[in-house]
Amino acid sequence: MDFPGKQKSSEVPRGGSPLAGAWGCPPDLPSSTKLDITQTDDIPASDTNVNEETAKIAAFRGNSTNPSGERTSTTETGNNRNQRIKSFWMPWYRASRTILPIYLAVHLAFFLITCFAVLFVLKDFSSQTLNIDNWLHSWSHWDANQYDYIALRGYEQWWKTVFFPLYPLLQRCLMIFTHDPLFAGLIISNVAGLGMLTVLYRLVEEDFDAERAYRAVLYLSVFPTAFFFAAAYTESLFLFLALLSFYNMRHGHWWFAGLLGLLATLTRQAGLFLLVPFYCEYLRQRGDFKDVWSSTGNGIERLLRSLLRFDFFAGALILVGMGIFVVYCYYRFHILFPFSRAEGLYWNRDLHDPSWGIIRTIQVIAHSPGFLSFSALRNMLDLGQDLFIFVLIVLSLLGPWRFRGAVWTYAVYGVTLYLCLQLYPVRDFSFPLQSFPRYMLEVFPAFIVLAGIDQHRRINLVYLVASASLLFLLLTQYVTGHWIT
Repeated sequence: MDFPGKQKSSEVPRGGSPLAGAWGCPPDLPSSTKLDITQTDDIPASDTNVNEETAKIAAFRGNSTNPSGERTSTTETGNNRNQRIKSFWMPWYRASRTILPIYLAVHLAFFLITCFAVLFVLKDFSSQTLNIDNWLHSWSHWDANQYDYIALRGYEQWWKTVFFPLYPLLQRCLMIFTHDPLFAGLIISNVAGLGMLTVLYRLVEEDFDAERAYRAVLYLSVFPTAFFFAAAYTESLFLFLALLSFYNMRHGHWWFAGLLGLLATLTRQAGLFLLVPFYCEYLRQRGDFKDVWSSTGNGIERLLRSLLRFDFFAGALILVGMGIFVVYCYYRFHILFPFSRAEGLYWNRDLHDPSWGIIRTIQVIAHSPGFLSFSALRNMLDLGQDLFIFVLIVLSLLGPWRFRGAVWTYAVYGVTLYLCLQLYPVRDFSFPLQSFPRYMLEVFPAFIVLAGIDQHRRINLVYLVASASLLFLLLTQYVTGHWIT
């Protein structure tokens, strides 16, 4: 082999090998490591000899190499591992840093509203003042009191099983440090709320783009009932687990998705509906639809083989979550599905067609004492938020903002969840859609659709102003003890 600047020779010169300049070998190799270079250019060297000679040189230089010359250094392996860890966490760090200003601004608004709402309680020119404990407990109303009770005493009455166990269980664990179930619940809800917005941002950023992800987070954060994310309610914890389960479905991490779905089901009954996007995503990612309609039948057989794998059963974990609570309820009260019975007996919620609650609410408004009566205004608030989400769900299926291609699972989940939530309105004619605006927070695909309506900036501006105004109104009423559920 000819080397630039070197005279071709079959003899190793004194003081070093003729390969020293090209291979970087040190001079004065031991005699045991001298190389045979008597081959000519037109006779290729054996791969085995080259590998052996490379190993000898590496051994003399103090390096550990494999026969192909690749390093197996522990330091390099550690660096690669660190790079993988960094590449995994950096997008999450950037997402949390992006949504943090929204989170902090909204929570600052909640804090200020809670402080100044005292003016609606105290009389003008009153010298009375509220202590910090009373101020903190202004966030303890309605369902929050039930979760506090369960965290302290467990399920003493069977009808309290409508409040699923994971949230009060976490409250109980955190009470080791806080000694107060309400304070523990507020910590859980607000930490879960930060995680929820971070996961939502990552999910939308990956499937759409960063700008749409930012708007989706913003629009969800200022929805009129979004203050429940900060209250001692299950909304933020449930949506955090549901979004994280959905995110793992999109990435094909089926067992993680199933486990998170199990936890979501232990938080709210609505976790069961995660079965629908789970198997839609599984079918989309794993299904082999080639020649599925062929007359030979091989296509169907191939499709079944592609689907029936061990990962297929990960979705059953979502059902396991419900099963765990059903078994506990039967052991404790000897009643199967007591929470379903309690919904009808104590909360007057019965199975109807999805349009029943909306139609009844319109009838109640029409027969109210007046347009500015309590009944009419409260029902208009409930109906308006419900129909707003309905319009966005329709747009997820039709029109320029529909979910297309690989993201059609969002539309399937949004439609399924919205329709199933409409099945159980309150049969009391006074307020058929009671609590439905809070339930609409769970339909996160609707806010992704809203974030996609970018070219109509006036619509987005109207939403932000109107929604933030209603958020202020409802939060003020909630912390002053009015009936906001």
